Amino acid sequence: MRRSQKPDWQTKIAKERIQILFSLAEKEFRRHHERSRHYVELARKIGLRYNIRLDKDKKREFCKKCNTLLKPGISSKVRLDKLTKTINVRCLNCKKVYRYPYK
Repeated sequence: MRRSQKPDWQTKIAKERIQILFSLAEKEFRRHHERSRHYVELARKIGLRYNIRLDKDKKREFCKKCNTLLKPGISSKVRLDKLTKTINVRCLNCKKVYRYPYK
């Protein structure tokens, strides 16, 4: 075990907690928007503390600036840009734009 690496049992528990927090954020999104945002924020903090990378799908699920879940039509706008061949996702809470390439 390296100096900066946590034990395996701690990282396993942290991954489980991150999954639980994301599922709670999904459930609470409609009724309690701020609570949902707080759950995403806690999940990100746990990931940073235990050095756990989120998979690509989880990373694209929330806004990195304001921790809001990005639901198309509700909390974000999704557009295709033909010139640059990108998917533009715009958070309606903080107006940040994310661009993901497509072929």
